[in-house]
Amino acid sequence: MMFPFADFAPVVFAVGSLGIIGWVVTTWLRVKNGYPLENSWGKPVYPQKNEEMVERVKLLSQENAQLRAEIGSMKDRLAVVERIVTDESHQLNREIERLRSPAN
Repeated sequence: MMFPFADFAPVVFAVGSLGIIGWVVTTWLRVKNGYPLENSWGKPVYPQKNEEMVERVKLLSQENAQLRAEIGSMKDRLAVVERIVTDESHQLNREIERLRSPAN
């Protein structure tokens, strides 16, 4: 015997899917427009902001700036190394050294 509600399964699935999609869109609109999110009891949830968190963000921002500066200097060094390696005189030196070495 077949389950009597089998014909309603697509409808139940569609309603459930629409409910989830509606929840996601509503949450996205709230975040986009600056409204606070709500917990399961309907009370607004605000991000916690205390002195420790503010200090932590400052330290992370400083570290981020230092790392970006270091990456910039490394890019400059890499450009110099690439220029040296692709230099024609460097290729000529390699050819001379290859000719000096005994044939294997």
